[in-house]
Amino acid sequence: MEAILIHLIKIACVLGVVLFICAYIVLVERRVCAFIQDRLGPNRVGIPLWIRKDGSAITLGGKWALGQPLVDACKSLLKEDFVPAHVNKLYFWLAPMLAMSPALIVFAVIPFGSKLFGESMILADVNVGILFVFAIASFTVYGIMLAGWSSNSKYPFLGGIRSSAQLISYEICLGLSVIPLFMQVESLKLSEVVTWQSNHLWLICYPWNWLPALIFLASSFAETNRLPFDLPEAEQELAGGYNVEYSSMKFAMFFMAEYTSMIAASALMVTLFLGGWSLPFVPATGGVLVGLAHICIFLAKLFALLFFFIWVRWTLPRFRYDQLMGLGWKVFLPLALLNVLIVAGVIILGWVK
Repeated sequence: MEAILIHLIKIACVLGVVLFICAYIVLVERRVCAFIQDRLGPNRVGIPLWIRKDGSAITLGGKWALGQPLVDACKSLLKEDFVPAHVNKLYFWLAPMLAMSPALIVFAVIPFGSKLFGESMILADVNVGILFVFAIASFTVYGIMLAGWSSNSKYPFLGGIRSSAQLISYEICLGLSVIPLFMQVESLKLSEVVTWQSNHLWLICYPWNWLPALIFLASSFAETNRLPFDLPEAEQELAGGYNVEYSSMKFAMFFMAEYTSMIAASALMVTLFLGGWSLPFVPATGGVLVGLAHICIFLAKLFALLFFFIWVRWTLPRFRYDQLMGLGWKVFLPLALLNVLIVAGVIILGWVK
């Protein structure tokens, strides 16, 4: 019973942190976007602390709009949930949940720390962690395809078709890019990948891992439908793509699914290439302070990658669809296969200890 309670607490903490980051990364993106475009961005809504007798409020962080995510959440919950008459209602309702759930389930196997109070900071330390991630993440495409098909509208349908082809194509590149890593670590367990890096160098430090890191990062942009690979949503072409007919909380779930997937992709990048919770001058084992330091290190790396995702979105133009597919099949796929052979040669020569 105690073990079940501990697991429930860990699940609640992980979900709470992920959803909190998901809410405030939207605010960060709006502020960064405003900075790049020489605007102010959100700078009014603070967190209410006290209501005076005259009706005015004392707020915290109004200049930085720290209360903006709360207002956005209330807006999504209170808006009218309009369902068009021409949609297939069952799949129309099911699609947002299918898009959101896989992104959250992925966090079950990500080691976001070493140990805290004697408990491993991972929900499920399975032997085939990366295979679990790819298996679960592949379900996201079903939510987007169902959204496009069930809407019975041409723009969502085109967005769904684009998304299905794009996600399936770049999943292959993602899978091939991580094969060299597990050839070096000799384990599919994500916790052991981090432990290996804490005992050696981060995998990104080896020159033969630079190419798979680049392929993994670029493919993550395609998998999360982020610019410059946001073709399934392209507002200028498809008016928003697969979520055009959605409103209220259903639209918010698609919105949250994209950002949750972005957080999951960044967490995987940190785990596989950037040493996870490890730093060279921080001990791998220790007491509570060391455990908290490991979690903070992981979050710091995660936030750095999330900032990179945001910066790229507002600085690069969108690819054409033929360029997107050509990059995946004609460039990334052959390079990823070639890199597997290169790393195999490196291992045979004994350059990886």
